[in-house]
Amino acid sequence: MKKDAGSHGAAADGAAAGAKLPLFLLSFRHRNELTPTIERTGRQVIAARRAEAAGRRFVASGATIAVIDARDAADEAIEACTAMAAAVGSAGSALLVIVGDLADLDRYLEAGATHYLVAPFGEAEVRVALAFADRHAERMAGGGRAASVRASLRLSESEAWIWKPGDRMVTLSPALADRIGAVGETVPMSMLFRLMDRDSRRLAREAIDRLLSTGRSTAFAHRSRALGDRLAHHISYDEVRRAVVAWVEVNRQDNDPTGEHGDALTGLPTADRIRQWVEGRLADEQLTEPRCVLLMLGIMRFGLVNAAFGRPTGDAVLQGVARRIERVIDRIGLDNTMIARTAGSEFAIALGAPVTADTAELIANRLVESVAWPFVSGDSLIPLSCRVGIAAIDGDARRDAGTLFQRAAAALAAAKHGDTGLVRALDADSEAEAHRRNQLEIDLRRALDHDQIDILFQPQVDIRSSQIVGVEALARWRHPQLGELGAIPLFATAARSDFVVQLSTYVQRRAVEAAASWPAHMGNLRLSVNVTAADIARPNFVDDFLAMVDDAGFPRDRLTVEVTESGLIADLVGAAGLLSQLRRAGLRVAIDDFGTGYSSLAYLKALPLDYLKIDKTLAEDITGSTRDRIVVRGVIDMARSLGLAVITEGVETKAQLALLAREGCDYYQGYLCSPPIDSGTLEAMIVDKAMSTAE
Repeated sequence: MKKDAGSHGAAADGAAAGAKLPLFLLSFRHRNELTPTIERTGRQVIAARRAEAAGRRFVASGATIAVIDARDAADEAIEACTAMAAAVGSAGSALLVIVGDLADLDRYLEAGATHYLVAPFGEAEVRVALAFADRHAERMAGGGRAASVRASLRLSESEAWIWKPGDRMVTLSPALADRIGAVGETVPMSMLFRLMDRDSRRLAREAIDRLLSTGRSTAFAHRSRALGDRLAHHISYDEVRRAVVAWVEVNRQDNDPTGEHGDALTGLPTADRIRQWVEGRLADEQLTEPRCVLLMLGIMRFGLVNAAFGRPTGDAVLQGVARRIERVIDRIGLDNTMIARTAGSEFAIALGAPVTADTAELIANRLVESVAWPFVSGDSLIPLSCRVGIAAIDGDARRDAGTLFQRAAAALAAAKHGDTGLVRALDADSEAEAHRRNQLEIDLRRALDHDQIDILFQPQVDIRSSQIVGVEALARWRHPQLGELGAIPLFATAARSDFVVQLSTYVQRRAVEAAASWPAHMGNLRLSVNVTAADIARPNFVDDFLAMVDDAGFPRDRLTVEVTESGLIADLVGAAGLLSQLRRAGLRVAIDDFGTGYSSLAYLKALPLDYLKIDKTLAEDITGSTRDRIVVRGVIDMARSLGLAVITEGVETKAQLALLAREGCDYYQGYLCSPPIDSGTLEAMIVDKAMSTAE
């Protein structure tokens, strides 16, 4: 289905926005009488009479409030409350229990309830109780705007439709259009009915007629002829729009009908459950080869979504990703499948026999396309990208789930770090390379425990006086087998294993501790340490960083934080605020590697800076063409007009230095002066230069 950003936004404001906010109701005895009372408070009720898979149904509904009606069913309600508590808690939602006996309140509280309402009650009491539950969910989301953004995001991913009586056409939400393969979001009503068999069409027409004649909300359900899922349409009448509004609930056949093994956040099966499922397929001698193909999908740089929009919005995005994966698999029409969330932002899709490599690759590419479509969050769009690894068990290979998952993980790693596309199926060479990368990630954690990360210092030289005025702290990894590894492979390994913050903090602490112990004759040197985007995104970064500096005993006014420009784009305003706090605390701020990103001018305009560090690639080119010199001159002139000192990295020749001096650069660092060196060698260099000057 071809879409554009404008049509997506319009449709989201149409069918999905036309639906009322969803509320999940589980009522064992009083569903029909309770539903209209709740709906009069402005909610779209997704109602159930049985507790099976209630947690999964709640997550799939996108609701922020779950109501369990315990009247005349106390034991069943306690059991349901216990089963749903994890899903409600993970979603940052509210769980309201309606009770007839106050004596049971302690049991419901222990089972996970957050609010209660005592019978008998009227509509006013229901409205107030739901308002309290709304406020709880809003606070869990981080406040009014954050809650609004999360609600908007969930609404934009809902499956819904709107139909005005008498019209031939019906408006679908983008998610529902995607599920049924509609080209565009306005389609003939007959297209919806084509999903049903003849009896289901009759029941649907009767339900709509009943709604129009009585005004009371109702529902109808059917098995999708094309997709195989059971779709329940919860329909109500919107007086303002004078239209029938439907909220579509999808009940998938995912080989876990009880929902007992569900991931609390997404409602999908867990990693343990899908491993058991895969193990069963691999052990079945009656199946054709390959007996199972496994796809591993990983969201790229998902931590930036949490940093920019907040954890509740990030969780809602993951729920949306889960629903999109389900729709892709459903549209392919394979019956023998299972989808699971296996890690924070990783998902596994297992395809049972019969399945071909071409089918697996087709699904993988459709998954990439589906996830890449921006998520709507209030007035913002949240773009995502993902990579997919594909693996199968060869006839002569070890046939167990562990081996298959290991291969799929290796394929995903190869897709993330290779340059051959977004989907990767491993061959022998790439599997070996992926294994090497995985081993490096394991080795890195050991390296921190065994002090295998050294801190070196590269001098920064005043071009006019030729004096060393400062140093930049750099990390080197003494790998037992591979030898010395520089900062690029070190931090790339950390990024693959979500270990950047731990590594960065370790390097920063070791650097300031080393500098604090320098002798008196090095007391004027400035120290520059690198700060990553992951550092800036973590809570309490400024307080923790300043405490680390003070604990080490290093003077704040001699410390510079260098931030790589490409890491700040996710939250420029937030980064500016944090860097301002550091400057007010006495530190100085530099933008590192200037010229390598795509928002350099925006950074210079928005961020509070003291230094601009020109990337070494510009220094390398300065002795080339006139055009290269003009570029460097322009950067230096721009920095000086903003009151910024300029440091150029990677200076290796006297010719480069002479041209930089001519253009007005203030400082340089590079092999022309010295490579990165340890503290002892740095001290000896300072002493030698002092003696040379004295002579």
